[in-house]
Amino acid sequence: MDTTTAADTARVLNEALPYLQRYNGETIVIKYGGNAMTDERLQRLFAQNIVMMKQVGIHPIVVHGGGPQIGSMLNRLSIESEFIDGMRVTDAATMEVVEMVLGGLVNKQIVSLLTQAGGKAIGITGRDGSLIQAKPLKLPNKPDADLGHVGEVVSINTSVLTTLKDSNTIPVIAPIGADGNGAPYNINADLVASSVAAAIQARRLLLLTNTRGILNKTGDLLTGLSPSDVKQYIDDGTIAGGMLPKVQCALDAVHAGVGSAQIIDGRVEHAVLLELFTDQGVGTLIRRG
Repeated sequence: MDTTTAADTARVLNEALPYLQRYNGETIVIKYGGNAMTDERLQRLFAQNIVMMKQVGIHPIVVHGGGPQIGSMLNRLSIESEFIDGMRVTDAATMEVVEMVLGGLVNKQIVSLLTQAGGKAIGITGRDGSLIQAKPLKLPNKPDADLGHVGEVVSINTSVLTTLKDSNTIPVIAPIGADGNGAPYNINADLVASSVAAAIQARRLLLLTNTRGILNKTGDLLTGLSPSDVKQYIDDGTIAGGMLPKVQCALDAVHAGVGSAQIIDGRVEHAVLLELFTDQGVGTLIRRG
């Protein structure tokens, strides 16, 4: 290592120190999805970032998606999908595929990556230990529409997560819940991550996505937003389309007591560490007002 490289490394470590001290012993929930979940190099770097967090005294909880993988498997099995307002109607056959892909293939792949990076991780779904109590999701503008096994969170059993934290284990959660009768429900991963963060009063919620964050109308990144700022940007159309439900998950977490929520660019290498341990970060931060 030459002198210049050594100096740069020392500067980065010095910048990270106050953040390492700030988050020591804290829980941070990370929703893992998008390119970070499908690009092999980004997968490995994400796993390394999560393991590093655990090794420096932070307690990460990973909640993952898997929509593209579910769609691919349904196509392979020649199971056609029906959509209502962009939501996949999930009948019994489709739910079986969802459980196989999310709770099996995707979940175990992430656990394997964390293990290869030197971590201790366990994969669970919301059905394990009654972690996620769910109910059928109703669309506000179409309350009579039947989405089948598409659900929303009723409650989170935090004792399961506390047990894993106390055993120095990284939980990797597939977003599948169950109702009081044991019926399974597929739940949006952003919603599960937000609900988990709120239930355990996490210090931060990180939502990985395939955009730089929230952009203004000239394409500049917006950050350091209060809930009132977000409302203004929703009202004037700056925040619209597919970003709206993600922003609402972030707002719900902040309103419930989570320290802050970040929408970060999962296409950036080491995005999680850059957001947590550098002054600039790599996305949009939404803070309590």
